[in-house]
Amino acid sequence: MLSALVNRLAPSATLAMSQKSAELKAQGVDIINLSVGEPDFNTPDHIKAAAHRAIDENYSRYSPVAGYPALRQAIVAKLKQENGLDYDAQQIVVSNGAKQCVCNAVMAVVSEGEEVIIPAPYWVSYPQMVLMANGRPVFVEAGIEQDFKITPEQLEAAITPRTRAIILCSPSNPTGSVYSAAELEALAAVLRRHEQVIVISDEIYEHINYVGAHASIAACPGMKERTIVINGVSKAYAMTGWRIGFLAAPAALAKACSKLQGQYTSGPCSVSQVAATEAFAGPQDCVETMRQAFERRKQLIVRLAKEVPGFEVNDPHGAFYLFPKCSHYFGMTDGERTIQNSMDFALYLLEVGHVATVGGDAFGSPECFRMSYATSDENIVEALRRIKEAVARLHKA
Repeated sequence: MLSALVNRLAPSATLAMSQKSAELKAQGVDIINLSVGEPDFNTPDHIKAAAHRAIDENYSRYSPVAGYPALRQAIVAKLKQENGLDYDAQQIVVSNGAKQCVCNAVMAVVSEGEEVIIPAPYWVSYPQMVLMANGRPVFVEAGIEQDFKITPEQLEAAITPRTRAIILCSPSNPTGSVYSAAELEALAAVLRRHEQVIVISDEIYEHINYVGAHASIAACPGMKERTIVINGVSKAYAMTGWRIGFLAAPAALAKACSKLQGQYTSGPCSVSQVAATEAFAGPQDCVETMRQAFERRKQLIVRLAKEVPGFEVNDPHGAFYLFPKCSHYFGMTDGERTIQNSMDFALYLLEVGHVATVGGDAFGSPECFRMSYATSDENIVEALRRIKEAVARLHKA
């Protein structure tokens, strides 16, 4: 009864783990949730006030498909001031979250059978979106030993005449790795030799960055004309539920994405757009306050994770995720359960340690698992105590 499209898609592993932890919580189990990728802060008051004004001023009707002109102009100003990128409002499309922007971009550029390079580890939805477009995901693996970042040589080896796009995410979900301007230029040098390849650059974690200025591949010489930059308000401004993302692209690509969006959602929420305009144009001190909190938490969780026997831990430079290697425990048992893979490991931590994480299989790295530290210091300390206690019960089968 279901379509071939639906049957070939996998459910979201992050949402599935969040659902399972919610079920245990409903049964009265004290779960610490490190599986969810959203800030634990509230939306800043000046942004909420703008939304109140929007309601009072009757922003209750359809917006233009690509978003209100005021918001698009605020995004143009942001890209110029913060990223040194020159766009006009016609090159901006505002969508129902950055997730829709990525999907719009993939659907707009990928035809049946074309290949999309996806560095692994990757965000769970990237391959599924490529499959929705009838494209073929091509994975390029970058392990913890190379800080989860692909090299120019790996990129060159992955490109074929069928390659249509590459999806880059920096700072990265799930690893927190950040490509430097020099590393992006090295990738751009490869891409400049392959003019048919479009870059879809997911920069939603731009402001949660612990190494200074954010670098976008669109700023590399010759790359802006073939890059779709994707960003939004969810992470930097703690506005996940407001569902506002945007893409900036060459005019023809922006027009194509707007055409797609006009058929399946139209413009995003009117009130949320007004709030997002204030987020971009208003005071920015809230962004730095939250960034500093995330950096403190990062230092805490890295230190505690390194104390867990068997874990291999890198030091992420952005986002709010840690992606430790846990394969040391594969093949081990507590007498009742045997750990065969990272999904088993994450389930073990949930059921025995009462800590919700996500197995790395879903991210294309089956030897690792993801923890989100978008939670309180107290929760991080207690979660790592529970994890350390849980793995201490494992021994060779």
